[in-house]
Amino acid sequence: MSGSFSPFSIARLPRIEFGSGTLDRLPDIAAGYGSHLLLVTGARSFAESGAGARLFVSLRAHSLSWDQVRVSGEPSPEFVDDTVAALQGTRFDAVVGIGGGSALDAAKAIAGLLRPGNSVLDHLEGIGPERPYQGPATPFIAVPSTAGTGSEATKNAVLSVPGGYKKSFRDDRLVAEWAIVDPDLLTTCPPALIAADGLDAFTQLLESFVSSRANPFTDALARSGIMAARDALPALHRQQSAAARAQMAYASLASGICLAQAGLGAVHGLASPLGAFFPIPHGAVCGTLVASATESNIAALEARDPGSPALPKYAEIGRRFAMQKGLDGPDARRFLVASLRRWEEELDLPRLSAYGISADDLPRIVAASRGSSMKTNPIVLSDAELTQILASRL
Repeated sequence: MSGSFSPFSIARLPRIEFGSGTLDRLPDIAAGYGSHLLLVTGARSFAESGAGARLFVSLRAHSLSWDQVRVSGEPSPEFVDDTVAALQGTRFDAVVGIGGGSALDAAKAIAGLLRPGNSVLDHLEGIGPERPYQGPATPFIAVPSTAGTGSEATKNAVLSVPGGYKKSFRDDRLVAEWAIVDPDLLTTCPPALIAADGLDAFTQLLESFVSSRANPFTDALARSGIMAARDALPALHRQQSAAARAQMAYASLASGICLAQAGLGAVHGLASPLGAFFPIPHGAVCGTLVASATESNIAALEARDPGSPALPKYAEIGRRFAMQKGLDGPDARRFLVASLRRWEEELDLPRLSAYGISADDLPRIVAASRGSSMKTNPIVLSDAELTQILASRL
């Protein structure tokens, strides 16, 4: 890049420990905050794994004690409030979230409210009074065991009411003190989860890269994450390898940093009502919509805003996928869309209709899609264009 840089801001990030075996650092890091922890994990997988058993032995060896909360499915405001209420009167020196995005989001919200003790509904965006969060938060350590959401690097805890809404509790003070990203924890992920989570991470990287709030810092990170996902995701879906696990864990971490700093786009705008109204996993939404949304964005930009900086960015990623530096802009963008279509087939992504979504549902999904993520899409898509994205994946 030449010329002057436009001003940009980078919000607070966690301290990051990345790499195979870094879970072993958790007891030392946690002990730096005190001796009593709250562990927030998924319903079964980590707590019953070999890695979980080894961690519990190591925590005891460091004279640490803990209470444990298990999260089944996506966390609700009621779950957070009930957990906080049940734990009032117990002092925790740190909260450790270990698991996928749901466990990390629940842990993040609980860490934010253990000390104040009030309801998360006081702060949830678009719900209730939206009072400013005053804190203080209990120190939070995030340990992702999947590669997808990047929640370990964001300030928002996504909470949902099935059939109702999916909204964020968001504040800089909720950002994890530490993110411990150990690719070895991906070993137990089944192929369908790898595909869905990996495409969530990829979508977050691509949408951040072309976001209206993108900047040189996030662009550099998004590029490296996109290339890591390009190389690793299909390979990891076919057959696990240590190298592919590390690449996808990195892509996921980078996607969380990028989305927190630059925002997202149309896929995530649509994902919010889809996830609220239907029992569809967030990663499945991203995976099934990213090709159609990318195609729609490109067509709209070429027709209505041909000078947009997002167009050469889409072309750049197309050239990187094609590994042809000389590919011209329109051909490179077409190659990118074709590559994402190929992923739909290779990764066996379900269509929206597999989750009970029909054409009759599309108007209310589109009507509820214009939240914060849609605001940083590189171009404003019409209701008809958003409807077409959804209809193409029924």
